[in-house]
Amino acid sequence: MNRFYSCFGSTRLDPLWVTLCVWLIASAVAAEESVHVSDQPSVSFVNEVVPILSRFGCNAGSCHGSATGKDGFALSLFGYDPAGDYRALIRELPGRRVNLAMPAESLLLEKATGSVPHTGGKLFEKTSEPYKRLLRWIRESPDFDGETAAKVASVSMTPPEVVLERHQAMRQIQITAEYDDDTTRDVTSLATFTSNDPGVVGVSETGQLVAAGPGETIVLARFGAHTVACRVIVHREGETFVWLGEQAETNYIDEAIQAKLRKLRVAPAAVCSDAEFIRRISIDLSGRLPSREQLASFVAIDDPDKRAKLIDRMLDTEDFERLWTMKWLELFKTRTTNRVFDKSIWKFSRWLREQIHDGVPIRQWLTTMITATGSEFENPPVVFLHELPNHKQVAEDVAQVFLGMRIQCAQCHNHPFDRWTMDDYYGFVAFFDHARRKRGNDPRERIVFNVNGRTIHPVTKERVSPRFLGGVEPDLREIDQRQALADWITSDDNPYFAKNLANRIWAQFFGFGIVNEVDDVRVSNPPINRRLLEQLAERLKETDFDFKALARDICNSQAYQRSTVGAGDTEVAERNFAKARVRRVRAEVLLDMISQVTETRDDFDGLPEGASATEIPDGKTTNHFLSTFGQSSRKTVCACEVNTQPNLSQALHLINGDTIQKKIVKGRVIDRLMKSKVSNRDIVDELYLRCLSRSPTDLERDALVDQIRSSDNRKQALQDIFWALLNSREFLFNH
Repeated sequence: MNRFYSCFGSTRLDPLWVTLCVWLIASAVAAEESVHVSDQPSVSFVNEVVPILSRFGCNAGSCHGSATGKDGFALSLFGYDPAGDYRALIRELPGRRVNLAMPAESLLLEKATGSVPHTGGKLFEKTSEPYKRLLRWIRESPDFDGETAAKVASVSMTPPEVVLERHQAMRQIQITAEYDDDTTRDVTSLATFTSNDPGVVGVSETGQLVAAGPGETIVLARFGAHTVACRVIVHREGETFVWLGEQAETNYIDEAIQAKLRKLRVAPAAVCSDAEFIRRISIDLSGRLPSREQLASFVAIDDPDKRAKLIDRMLDTEDFERLWTMKWLELFKTRTTNRVFDKSIWKFSRWLREQIHDGVPIRQWLTTMITATGSEFENPPVVFLHELPNHKQVAEDVAQVFLGMRIQCAQCHNHPFDRWTMDDYYGFVAFFDHARRKRGNDPRERIVFNVNGRTIHPVTKERVSPRFLGGVEPDLREIDQRQALADWITSDDNPYFAKNLANRIWAQFFGFGIVNEVDDVRVSNPPINRRLLEQLAERLKETDFDFKALARDICNSQAYQRSTVGAGDTEVAERNFAKARVRRVRAEVLLDMISQVTETRDDFDGLPEGASATEIPDGKTTNHFLSTFGQSSRKTVCACEVNTQPNLSQALHLINGDTIQKKIVKGRVIDRLMKSKVSNRDIVDELYLRCLSRSPTDLERDALVDQIRSSDNRKQALQDIFWALLNSREFLFNH
């Protein structure tokens, strides 16, 4: 201390000298820190600061990322506008949110560390890595590096799949970013982690997995605009599992599924009976029930290939064409509106049916629809573009139907759960900005033609050029832009198209997709069995997108032919195709089945009497039964438009409605059976075979025969039994 005093020639401390001394010491420390950090690369606002804001939820919709911000501070949602975020931090309230003179006193840091009151609470400690990065960024007199910073090209997670063997087992995951300058960087400390099911596995802020309970789930990691996923399986503690021999693997489908089941330690269910199979396949491929004669003949055949032969026959029927025409018409929103009239709907339906009948590859007729021009009357595929007055809607529909992607979120901000940005969205919309509609000579006619289009980005206010999802801009000097889009969508090199079609076709036979929902394909909703989906997609490409060939493979697989009982844990087993799922029959098929077994006909507007419900081309043609049981309204392209979930209204309609009772009386099936003078036992057997494709058990038969015998009105008793079978879950569900 005396030496310190002697420096100033006095033993008294002059306040001015003390201040000067403190300043010199602080400057020396700052200089030392400057030397210490000079060897480190500068902190990037785009690649480090914005991800930190995302990791701690600062730019989420519930915080400063909402439209008006919070507490006077607004950021772009999920960091979709880094330049705007930079202005909000640096230019607004200069020296307050970011204090360049005294970085540690920046409001950005004081709020986050709880040094001053913060509505969002304390986010991190002063010793944490995020705090150190932000402090370094402020000390370095930050500039906006949006033009110079290397862009993130991709993000990967290691490992991509984790199996945890016991309760409270732990595993660290690592996130690596690859930039467009060919550099890579560990960004685990900057990523945001979430678990889809914390009851199975939890994940810390640093990316450490902790097993919580048995099951399977997804862990997501987000860095900037990129999201990656890791599938995690947790086994029961102390569980032992022995794979009881190899089940017959009929094709590549079963190989992929059984490989996954071994990881899950789930043994698949046995194959269903012949009677169960013919009922299941008849409903799925033709929308009808097998007749009593068909059932008896099939069960009696002693041929190991009889199931494969039945599948081949049913794929070549008009019923199959009619059923799948209906499915595609639903996806294309074919219904009369003020822009589409019934004549156009009928022509489009007939054209689509012809494509399926003639075996035209899917990608060929989808290309025809995307690129269609001219009159709806002369070129029916033009009907697909009936939403053209709204180019955004058309682009969103094309992405959802053909690629399985819901890109709507990227219209206003970067997609929070997928890779798509606003640039991707408006680049995709630009493919349709040159297409227009006008009236034809007939007031019901619409004509599609091309003009010079223009799509403006709402943030940059600049014109957007057509760009495929993923960032590639096509050369449009010698090709129409919609043709270029169609060529890209249906190309074998497109990583989305074949998988989307394979997933949709698969879902028709299992009740849910390998990616579910089928039109919500995103990084944060990965396939339950990636290998299976990839192999199905490759099969489609090999057959030139012949969806009948893929349907044949699926129906011939052990997976499709398994029983609905067995395989242990129902949820895990069903989700991984270890057993068949009991599925409620969709509205149109159910009505046709009721008409079939009661031998009645339906009368729909615009259709000849006796036409089936699956032949309805116009989504506005309906009746009370169809609307109650979930007929698609065709107002959107969402697969959720078809509702097969049972509800109270359906139960009340079956019990109290007049559809079934009227058909029983009108069809006179009971009258004819009574006139044939067969026994009550034979009539009960006939009704069971007719409705449920099986004979009654001895217990069921004896109970019903006793009920008929004790009734004062035999006909009424038989009608009641018929009515009860048509109301049974066994009739209403495919199993």
